Amino acid sequence: MKQLVSLRDFLIKLFNARLTRIIVTALPLFLGLLATIYVQNFLEPVPILAFRMDIGIAALLFGIFLTLLLGAYFFGDESRGWFARGDMDEVRREMEESRRQFIRRLDHEIKNPLTGLQAALVNMSETSADADRHRASENARHALDRLKRLLADLRKLAELEERPLERLPVDIPALLEEVTEAVQSLPAAQERKINLLISRVPWPFPPVTGDRDLLSLVFYNLLENALKFTASADSVEVRALEDGRAIVVEVADNGMGIPPAELPKIFEELYRGVNARGTEGSGLGLALTRRIVILHDGALEVRSRQDDPRGTVFTVRLPVARK
Repeated sequence: MKQLVSLRDFLIKLFNARLTRIIVTALPLFLGLLATIYVQNFLEPVPILAFRMDIGIAALLFGIFLTLLLGAYFFGDESRGWFARGDMDEVRREMEESRRQFIRRLDHEIKNPLTGLQAALVNMSETSADADRHRASENARHALDRLKRLLADLRKLAELEERPLERLPVDIPALLEEVTEAVQSLPAAQERKINLLISRVPWPFPPVTGDRDLLSLVFYNLLENALKFTASADSVEVRALEDGRAIVVEVADNGMGIPPAELPKIFEELYRGVNARGTEGSGLGLALTRRIVILHDGALEVRSRQDDPRGTVFTVRLPVARK
């Protein structure tokens, strides 16, 4: 019995070997060619068609046909594997480049507050004036806060890949009301008007299935981002509607807008555009927001313009819960 199993394994390996495939594929063509030579030289050709195709020619054509058929069978998967490997290599190169870019940005984002903290500590040790020491202390606190925000957002981004998502019904209008109320306590919200517009006619919103805490973070980040990039006289609107298949939430502002060249990059980790370089933030908020939306099978889009009327609109689409 063991000998039969070993023989079977040997035959399977032999059949799967590359050289064996080539021999088996070429065998019909070789046999057809031999038949043609034999018929032409040792037999009187017997025509089987009106244009005097003899048996040897027929055998050759049949051999060619079988060779092509076997070649397609044996090497079709292999050729698809070549293309697949090429695609995988391209994906790996893109992922490697993305990783290197992320590390460069992370190095830059960490280096800036560390440099500020170092300078503040030097100033505190070298100055004797109370006002200067207080200013240096404030700079040190500011640098530490920036580092804490960066590390906290990095931790949130990493946890998204590990923690299981809750899959519970979420009332989006109620969630938006809570987030809007929470954002009102931010200093930037004191001089700006935030409008919440929810369409409730002719029927109430259907729920979405998801993690309520993470969805709350999505809309909080978008609202906080809108407040950062607007002036005191600007407005922010949160608009929500549903189309039967998805709930659509727009966070809109009439702030400075985003340059067109930066729009494809703003969701990348640690990317900070020209307008954001003088603004507090970790550079991970939008990347975190998009990742959460994607985990909920949704989509996050942005459109913006800097000429009048200027402003930016972030659009979140979340599929409604199935009945």
